[in-house]
Amino acid sequence: MILMDLYNYPHVCLLPTKSILFLSSSAMSTSTPQRRKKRISAYFSCSKDGNSVIRCRAYATDSSVPSPLPSPDQKKATDLTTLFRRLWKVAAPYWSSDDKVQARLQLAGVFALTLATTGISVGFNFLGRDFFNALANKDQEQFTKQLLYYLCGFAVGIPFFVLRDYARDILALRWRSWMTSYYMERYLKNQTFYKIQAQSIIDNPDQRIVDDLSSFTGTALSFSLTLFNSAVDLISFSNILYGIYPPLFVVLLVYSFGGTAISVFLGRGLVTLNFLQEKKEADFRYGLVRIRENAESIAFYGGEENERQLLLQRFKSAYENLTQLLISSRNLEFFTNGYRYLIQILPVAVVAPMFFSGKIEFGVINQSVSAFNHILGDFSLIVYQIQAISAFSAIIDRLGEFDDVLDSSGYKSLPDPSGNISLFFCNRKSSSILESNGSLTYEKRQKLLDIENLTLQTPTSEAPLVRDLSLEISESSHLLVTGPSGSGKTSLLRAMAGLWSTGKGKITFYVKDAGESQRSVSSDVTPLEENGSINMQAELGRPNCRNYGGIFFLPQRPYMVLGTLRQQLLYPTWAEDEIPASDSSTKPAALLPFLVRKKDMEHGDINKASMPTTDNLIKVLEDVQLGYILSRFGSLDATTEWSTVLSLGEQQRLAFARMLLSKPKLVLLDESTSALDEANEAHLYRQIEAAGITYISIGHRRTLYDYHVKVLHVSPLDPNSTQHNWSIDSINKDTMYKLPKL
Repeated sequence: MILMDLYNYPHVCLLPTKSILFLSSSAMSTSTPQRRKKRISAYFSCSKDGNSVIRCRAYATDSSVPSPLPSPDQKKATDLTTLFRRLWKVAAPYWSSDDKVQARLQLAGVFALTLATTGISVGFNFLGRDFFNALANKDQEQFTKQLLYYLCGFAVGIPFFVLRDYARDILALRWRSWMTSYYMERYLKNQTFYKIQAQSIIDNPDQRIVDDLSSFTGTALSFSLTLFNSAVDLISFSNILYGIYPPLFVVLLVYSFGGTAISVFLGRGLVTLNFLQEKKEADFRYGLVRIRENAESIAFYGGEENERQLLLQRFKSAYENLTQLLISSRNLEFFTNGYRYLIQILPVAVVAPMFFSGKIEFGVINQSVSAFNHILGDFSLIVYQIQAISAFSAIIDRLGEFDDVLDSSGYKSLPDPSGNISLFFCNRKSSSILESNGSLTYEKRQKLLDIENLTLQTPTSEAPLVRDLSLEISESSHLLVTGPSGSGKTSLLRAMAGLWSTGKGKITFYVKDAGESQRSVSSDVTPLEENGSINMQAELGRPNCRNYGGIFFLPQRPYMVLGTLRQQLLYPTWAEDEIPASDSSTKPAALLPFLVRKKDMEHGDINKASMPTTDNLIKVLEDVQLGYILSRFGSLDATTEWSTVLSLGEQQRLAFARMLLSKPKLVLLDESTSALDEANEAHLYRQIEAAGITYISIGHRRTLYDYHVKVLHVSPLDPNSTQHNWSIDSINKDTMYKLPKL
């Protein structure tokens, strides 16, 4: 009641921790990239042995930036050549995959059952002729005999029709399962999901993976079987119809080809309308999802009416497009319905004179009608299925567009360090020095990060953010990054994470070797020569650099996974080990091989520390002062919507617990204590320093200076100036006295 009363006062505004950014229709209007500038960012992994020889591995990703894209509302119809190319590109990979043997066997079985059902249909055609002849001749004995044949035919034939449909649906499900796994792997590889979202390359990739793949596999298989069945029907029933009355066959050809031409003309705009309807429905559904995900912030703002108007605007867009689609469908239905009803009398009208003259029996009329309908259905496939074909073409277009984007984002090429930011990972063994007494002492303050001449730009507009930055981070030399909002502090972390690569310069991470096996980061990459020269013929791939080799990134708003509290703590280092292989109701034997989670052969478990025990998890919760949530939720295996039930401060402390469990050498914090009080903030910084973790923090609080050794101040960059927009100072009492007001 108090909250509602506050809304009645225009001078009172409630500001939630998490702000809402509204989506305009133009913001979501993206389509296929027409031309993309290729930017290849280089990634290197190096190792240094005791002889100070660095062995490197090179990794490259395509960080292409799309050119301005046209609005989907102005989308032009895709030409047939592009449509067939996309159909082949989307459909072909499964049939040459590791599952190809089982897939082809099942497809052969479906075709065999389809062939059997066609033979049964031909048999019913002759049974129908004899049945109606007996009825017309009033031959009760023959009629009873044919009726028994009919019943036996039903008993034998119906299981074939049922098994055909079942086998088709099972194969479609298997095909969809493989394609879902295939597309998800590519979508999550090389941060493709991040590029699509950050650069708004295409709309609603989630709908394309869930809905469009499901529709594509089922419809593609159904159309394939329909074409095969039509070909067999055409061969089987053409002889029957031509043998009854050849002119009837000629009438059928003229009727079917003429109907097809008219249907194509009337339905020419349906593909584009179906494509747009898929997008507009997905946009409307996404708007509803955003309300669910940001319910508290919207409630604080009192923005219900605004959200309702935005949702109605999106629904109105879908409504208007659907209205146009229904009008086009109505106009097409006027023709197709007349086309269907006319064939009920057309074959009878053609062969009736022969019956009246006594040249054929009454049963032959029924046989000719049945054969005519079968063949006409084969020739008139486009007429009968024009709306389904239009919808299927839209699905092909959306999936083909998605596939093209995945190929572009996953494009591998040789790195060009001179044109982009190069990211190195140097994996060193701990170097040691022999003391005069014979004991070994390890080198202190090992270098962890080296940034050389880094100039950072935004990926799309290429606006400069940081110019010619150079700095070095060694163990325990904690760095604080400050500056006004929008000056590029978080963008600097994005560059370190490999998410942004537009600009130039070099970023090198140095991490200690956790074992001999850790030298090999990717089995797809050939090591470089002993002298450090790059093997340019090597096939390049990108390692999972975050959390690899003791590097950990903490964003301002932590990501809460869908799962238990235990999984929240183990994410991302050990989370996959806690994901159940399947639901308890599913038999393991029924699982498809490509749906079974495989061990990461690239980074194998031998490079990963042993999983924390339950006692370790409980202790780390107490270390970050979250021990009370165990009693609040019951156990570590409790499952709930963690991003909703935990406050932002609790989520940030949970993220620190993850980091303490992973025990990285270097952690990068992007305002990771912004929602915490100063006491909790000080406690967490003491915890990570006691754990021997070096950290780089972005923040605005004056209290953060107490936990860092150096400060990097970044100022907004003047495009017309050639001066640096950053400065690095050591933090001491003099620095503290000269702090600007934040």
